[in-house]
Amino acid sequence: MTQPSTAGALYLSREIESAIRSAIDQAQTILCVSHISPDGDAIGSLLGMGWILRHLDKHPTLALADKPAADFDYIPGFGAIVGASGVGDDYDLIICLDASSQDRMGAVYRPAAHGQIPLLVIDHHVTNTNFGSLNWVEPGCAAVCQMLVYLADALGAPLTGDLAVALLTGLITDTLCFRTSNTNAHVLQAAMRLTDGGAQIQEIVARTLQSRTYAGLRLWGSILGHTALQERVIWATISLAQRKQVCARDGDGEGLAGFLVSVKEADIGATFTERVQNGGRVVVECSFRAKPGFDVSQVALVYGGGGHPPAAGCTLTGPLDAVAAQVVAALQEAHRVQVSDGKQAAFGNGAHG
Repeated sequence: MTQPSTAGALYLSREIESAIRSAIDQAQTILCVSHISPDGDAIGSLLGMGWILRHLDKHPTLALADKPAADFDYIPGFGAIVGASGVGDDYDLIICLDASSQDRMGAVYRPAAHGQIPLLVIDHHVTNTNFGSLNWVEPGCAAVCQMLVYLADALGAPLTGDLAVALLTGLITDTLCFRTSNTNAHVLQAAMRLTDGGAQIQEIVARTLQSRTYAGLRLWGSILGHTALQERVIWATISLAQRKQVCARDGDGEGLAGFLVSVKEADIGATFTERVQNGGRVVVECSFRAKPGFDVSQVALVYGGGGHPPAAGCTLTGPLDAVAAQVVAALQEAHRVQVSDGKQAAFGNGAHG
């Protein structure tokens, strides 16, 4: 078994570690949540935090506002995740993982009921608004699951078995299997320790990055025939009608923005997806990807979202085509500014997830 690395000290200060330890020590009932439209890092960090807390003899409730994709049901503890209806009002501590702002928690966080409960935020998005009573925000980490490797070390939870599977899932999905530019030696070292603890890279990749439904394949075919490219921004819209026509499920368009930005003539890729939220409200989920040297996070932030320079997003209301036109114009303007400021990398670099 590999020993804890010294990298944890770079990302988890003694002050933050002490504050987190104190908050957890003083709590028994703990609500753990992540963001709406949960991805692999959201689900992996949520379940991973649950295993860490159980190791400490705590009683966590794991909740997501949106139903997690069944693709992740191999992670131990997946079946214990509850929706908003399974969340009570009385907890000693709330831990929010991988969400850059309070609204990203969705319906599982009710300010009227939960506003007075200590809120620990653990996140790696540079756009995080520090909305917790205690915030550990580390943009230098490639995934929140990487952060939890260091927290597990600090709290004495072994990186084996169920915990290892959960955390490696987040590392793999957020780095597209270690292909993004924020993949460094510390990321690879964390992954090595998790594989040494029993997690299987090949199995996780097969279940997440290399798994697609037939309906999803048909949806992509429908979308790719109607993409648009202008001023080095490429984009596509995905309507409810398109999804219904091929019986596509939520998540079947996942990864399309990253695929679009691989086009040589583009530096920024975007998808705009109509989706029905809990309660029946129709929204447009906007997903942005950029090649190295370009930053889409600030556009996401303007529209109430967030993320990282190469990968960000937001959720808006309004007609699909109108939302797409407005946001694409903002992305094109951001691209022009970044080019004129000389902040861009050479055109034609590989896609960044």
